[in-house]
Amino acid sequence: MNRYSFIAEAADRGVRVDKWLTEQTEIELTRSAVAKIIESGGVTVNGSPVQKSKTLSEGDAVTVDIPDPVGLEAAPQDIPIEIVYEDDDLAVVNKPQGMVVHPAPGNPDGTLVNALLYRFGGKLSGINGVIRPGIVHRIDKNTSGLLAVAKNDFAHLGLAKLVKEHDFTREYEAICVGHFKEPRGTVNAPIGRDKSDRKKMCVTQLNSREAITHYELIEELKGCSHMRFRLETGRTHQIRVHCAYLGHPILGDDVYGRPYKGCKGQTLHAKKLGFCHPRTGEYLEFEAPLPEYFQKLLNSLR
Repeated sequence: MNRYSFIAEAADRGVRVDKWLTEQTEIELTRSAVAKIIESGGVTVNGSPVQKSKTLSEGDAVTVDIPDPVGLEAAPQDIPIEIVYEDDDLAVVNKPQGMVVHPAPGNPDGTLVNALLYRFGGKLSGINGVIRPGIVHRIDKNTSGLLAVAKNDFAHLGLAKLVKEHDFTREYEAICVGHFKEPRGTVNAPIGRDKSDRKKMCVTQLNSREAITHYELIEELKGCSHMRFRLETGRTHQIRVHCAYLGHPILGDDVYGRPYKGCKGQTLHAKKLGFCHPRTGEYLEFEAPLPEYFQKLLNSLR
């Protein structure tokens, strides 16, 4: 069972609790799933169970208990993965483009989690249940690069705390469409779920969370820019959404931009990852070189 807590803001006044919960990016539930949880008494407002038609007031404390997933359990699979670092508490892996992080409907196997279960013999943290063991933070299927993986709950809680407190160094490189007006800058624009397509995120003031991305030009290319991004926050699709918001979607992003010949998805790579080890306190930092497909695109655009 996973418990999530939220506080309704002024903009949420009068919104039905079932609709409002589907817009919370931390839980990513459909309206039918929310309805089932409400019917079972798993949603409370100010400590009391509610009906799905309950409307919110500013300051309402909303708690939702999400049952552990059933009927889908990740199984070990002998899938090669690149281990950048490993000790008794955690590992850092370099995920290739095209690999899904954890099983889900439509992607029941062949994921990073399946590979991790095989590689580490099931020795992964259990906080995220049987579908996402060891997963502290995620990157998209078509984003390549570095991820920290927790081998036990102590490491998981420690890493999650660093992520929450923005004490996690995460730097990405991307190829963006067009040329930026300024060689460096910061995007401070809140991100929430897109009202017209709940699979997408967007910059919005409604039911959103703070999102801050720092960017810097590495090299101008033919009609594109090779960019570096540093995340201060870690919202779903944050860099992709902020790039589209600036009018410079990531090359090949078929959700927030448009497909590009030769790209299997967005040209986005999680190149640097840094954090203080949860047990020793030592600062660790890792880098993953740009993948071959990314480097070939750079060369073709120079």
